[in-house]
Amino acid sequence: MKLHGNVFGTGKPFLILHGFLGMGDNWKTLGRKIAERGFQVHLIDQRNHGRSPHSDDFNYKVLVEDLKEYCNDHDLTDITLLGHSMGGKTAMLFAMYYPDVIAKLIIADIGPKFYPQHHQVILEGLQALKNDDNALSSRSKADEFLSKYIKEIGTRQFLLKSVYWIEKGKLDVRFNLPALIDNIEEIGKPLEKGMIYNKSTLFIKGEKSNYILKEDKININEHFPKNNIEIIEGAGHWLHAEKPIEFYNAVLSYV
Repeated sequence: MKLHGNVFGTGKPFLILHGFLGMGDNWKTLGRKIAERGFQVHLIDQRNHGRSPHSDDFNYKVLVEDLKEYCNDHDLTDITLLGHSMGGKTAMLFAMYYPDVIAKLIIADIGPKFYPQHHQVILEGLQALKNDDNALSSRSKADEFLSKYIKEIGTRQFLLKSVYWIEKGKLDVRFNLPALIDNIEEIGKPLEKGMIYNKSTLFIKGEKSNYILKEDKININEHFPKNNIEIIEGAGHWLHAEKPIEFYNAVLSYV
């Protein structure tokens, strides 16, 4: 699958993978700053997200093969790979399959363990939005409609970044919602036992996030024995958006 990527700068390849229901553009501000430090930054839309193609198939193995095809097509080797949340799970599995492609691995606020499903209400709201022509007639109406399902303004603003005009007076969402809903159980799947990545890995955790707990260190050590965990104080799961300077500094001090 030919993934869509937004590319900035020249230098060593630095690939960024967004989280579930996100897209590469969510990382544009940070990506441009990283590019200024001598990297060629690729903000990649994973399948069924952003401007990348849609498919009925959706699991981490196909996301990994999509990324490998992207690297092959762009002749990318010795990459720095940064993945957040779902993108972090893709990055972890990619490292297991293709360790020689990676120079540096950065995982943002996700671990290799199993995570129970917790996106049902958001998906329900997005599906209802997609079926309501009136709500899709303006961004303000779309936001008001989603507020019935999603109380957090920040979450709604994040989701609305993937809403776009398909014609005058009519919005749509960039997600392939049917495929994401049908395969939602894939999102929380863990790395298989016995998978080990023996090169250096940086995990960056939001202090207020519960995605990586103290007891998860054992599981992380099993899969990534050469790991370091940096904690961004005052940040939650969206640590790169909540504390962009601190996140940027953590990344640059590692690469």
